[in-house]
Amino acid sequence: MKNIFISTLFLGLLFQTYLVAQIKKTGPIINDYGKVWSIEHPDFKVDTSKEYKAVFDIMNSPESHEAINASIETAARFLNMHAQSGVPLKNLKFALVVHNKASKDIITNEAYQKKYGSDNPNQELIKALMDSGGQIIFCGQSSVSRGFPREDLIEGVQLSLSAMTALIQLQDEDYRLIKF
Repeated sequence: MKNIFISTLFLGLLFQTYLVAQIKKTGPIINDYGKVWSIEHPDFKVDTSKEYKAVFDIMNSPESHEAINASIETAARFLNMHAQSGVPLKNLKFALVVHNKASKDIITNEAYQKKYGSDNPNQELIKALMDSGGQIIFCGQSSVSRGFPREDLIEGVQLSLSAMTALIQLQDEDYRLIKF
């Protein structure tokens, strides 16, 4: 019985040490967002020569007006994890198609202040994603129905006819849909 206890204790300490040794980190593309775990020696290898084209369907947003949208941050994780694994930025093509409840997450601090009384917690992340070559595409239908006109959008956000249209066109250009 004593040996089982000692073995269990040892395995528990070993596992805890392993977890402590594992640290999520950001970068090298998006330095303040998109923390990811390093995966050592994966069985399914990352093809570092492949062009990865992803379109993120961003429709939900946290209830809190001070919280970052985790769905938007997924794009930063996409960039960082692939770059950390040796995929060059030139091989990472991505777009975010924003609509529905997430509409509020792509407006300027000034517009956000008027509506919610605080700065947009997503503004810097949105700018960093665009600076990394990403497209942020806003649903024109959500723009009108949710009251976020073009002049309230963060500079560089593109207005489309609809999220459906943008998603179809990007998938026709071989972008793979990421929705979670």
